[in-house]
Formats: sequence, structure tokens, C-alpha cells
Amino acid sequence: MTTDLADQLGTNETSSLEFKESVPERKVIGQLICAFANDLPKNGGGDLLIGVDDSGEPVKVEINDRLLLTLTEYRDDGRVIDRPSMTVGRAIFKGQEVVRIRVEASATPPVRFDGVVYVRPGPTTRKAHREDERVLTERRRELSAPFDSHAVHSAAIEDLDLTLFRSTYLPSVVSPEVLEENGRPADLQLASLRLTDPNGVPTVLGLLAIGLNPSAQIPGAYIQFVRYKGTDLDAPVVDDQEIRGNVVDAAARLSAVLRGHLHTALVTVDDFREEEHPDYPLEALREICMNAVMHRNYESSYAPVRIAWFDDRIEVTNPGGPFGQVNADNFERVNDYRNPSLAGAMKALGYVNRFGRGIGRVRASLARNGNPPAEYVVDDVSWSVLVRRQA
Repeated sequence: MTTDLADQLGTNETSSLEFKESVPERKVIGQLICAFANDLPKNGGGDLLIGVDDSGEPVKVEINDRLLLTLTEYRDDGRVIDRPSMTVGRAIFKGQEVVRIRVEASATPPVRFDGVVYVRPGPTTRKAHREDERVLTERRRELSAPFDSHAVHSAAIEDLDLTLFRSTYLPSVVSPEVLEENGRPADLQLASLRLTDPNGVPTVLGLLAIGLNPSAQIPGAYIQFVRYKGTDLDAPVVDDQEIRGNVVDAAARLSAVLRGHLHTALVTVDDFREEEHPDYPLEALREICMNAVMHRNYESSYAPVRIAWFDDRIEVTNPGGPFGQVNADNFERVNDYRNPSLAGAMKALGYVNRFGRGIGRVRASLARNGNPPAEYVVDDVSWSVLVRRQA
């Protein structure tokens, strides 16, 4: 069934919708592309429909492949900088065929046409004022920042656990002396720690660190734990859990789950002493799992961090391959951070070591416990760590 754009987009011109009865001159289209790409009202872009009059009624217009190709090339003739994502094609409006030019919001505003910034705050296009350009420039800076510092506009301050913030997070990341002198209200404290943006909108960091239910807005923000009774994926599953929550809650729940599946044996040291030796050192498992939470790709993957526990090994996999200067050959020597704000928060909370010593700590912990060294499988889209059971 073909979607009618009148139902989808409406029948009145808005800041994200423009009608033209016939193909307008090149300059008008360029200005519209620029304005939709700048997306001042944050609509996600905009649509120009050719073959619709000002009252929202379709009119007959001749549409052929040459016309569509010409319109497509308008974006690429060097007059629109930086070029946004744009599609041109046939569509249906009130039952009649029209041309649809769809322009996506630019990730690098302000976009210019012939060197001029255009915006569309309402149903008309105009040159940007100085304040408009300031807003667009700040938006560009925000969009180019690490993903964990971006605001999540579908969330609100009510989605943050302010009790947890005051009792645990704030004392961990701010020194007691500063806290004693600091009488700022909670909204300013949240913004200063990048848990919200200056307008009070929670950031990715805020939701991950103190969110009541982070996976509601960040779908991959949870840990999947599966315990198999056997050594392969066909073995019976004896425990299957989804650990959801902010990093504080998730760390506590994960620690309990890991402890619950560890087996500990008494090993005779001498005639008078015995020592407990678990099949895996809890310290190494926590380091591996929390590093997966810290380094994973939250931006473009909805997959969780996965912990698969077999009879002979544990495999921890997180979405997101090497980042920045790290690659498959140097990851044991070089470190970089996909989520630098989250890394700093987790370091302050005591869950990870932010400064590249995690792999060394895992290696030492496994060696002390008598486990083989961890094995790493690194590709472009994921990172896996395999730890084998103590012999």
C-alpha cells in the first residue's frame, strides 16, 4: 500500500514542509535545501513537494527521470556547503503523483547556499540572523562531541534517580571539600557534571550513570547473562537474565550473579593450611564486564553486552570494535575512549581503571588464580574476551 504524504506530512506549509506548484528556480530550491538541512526548529529536516499549490491541493506537473536527475544534482553543484543527505523521487499526495525532495537535518550546521545561511523557523525561508547562526554553531559543536555527552531529548529530569545522584554519584565524583562549599541546586550540579545539558535535558551519560531505566531511551544499555550446562550454544540453559539499570545498579546485580555461579575449591597449601580457589577470579570477571559496559557502542547498536558462561569458559562480547587510535594489533598497549565521560564516571565510582591498566590487571588476576591468559577476538564491530576455567 502506497503511503499518501498528505496523511504523513499534513496539508499545510510548516517549518518542515513547503509546497510548489511547479519546479521553482534553482536559487529557491538551494535556499530550501539549506534551510531544511539547518533544521533550526529541530524537526529532523524537511520536505519540498513539487506539484502542490499554496492551499495544499495537488496540481498536475510533468514528472520524468530527467527532471528527478536535475533536481538531485542541485545539491552537488558546489553551491550548498556542507552537503546534507537528500533524496528526490516520486510520491503520492492526495492521490496524485508529485515530486518529493526530502532533506535530512545536517550533522554539521550551519549549512550555506552561495555562502549564505538560510533557516526556516516557520512556513517561510529567510536568511539567518546572528543569533540563529550562534545556535547552529553551538549545535554543530554539540553534535561533534562524543555521543555520551549528547542530550537525549526524549528523556526528562524525572528519568534520573536524584536520590542515587545525591547519595552515591555526587560524593564519588566531587571532593568532600568542594561539596561542603558548594551550595548550588541540583539542576546546576547535574549540568556541571554533564548529566544534563544546560537546558536540563538528560544526557546519555546522565541516563547511563543515574537513569531509572536507561534502556528505555538507549535500547542497548543492558547486560544479557546466559549460563549454559555444557560447552556450546546447543547446551541446556540453566540461567538467563537481562541486567538492566544504571551502572551503579547494574554493577551490584552483576556482582551477585557472577558470585552465584562461581565454584570454589579448597586447595591444601601445607599440612596446616587450605586456601579457597574459585574457578575464575571475581576481580578479573568484574574488570572485563565493566570495561565492556564502558567501551561499548551505545550510539548505533541496540545489542547488549553479552556474557555467555559455559562449563569450561566465559565469553564476554560487547558491540563496538576498536575506537580512535586503538586497533586489533595495539590494544594491549594503546587506549582510547569511545565514551570518555562515562569512562571518567565509572573510574570515579571505582568500577574500572580508566588509564589503560585494565588488561594488565586481568592478566595478573588470572595468573594468580591459575587460569590461562585471557583470549581477545577483535573485529570492526565487536570485541570479545574469552576466559578459560582454572585447570
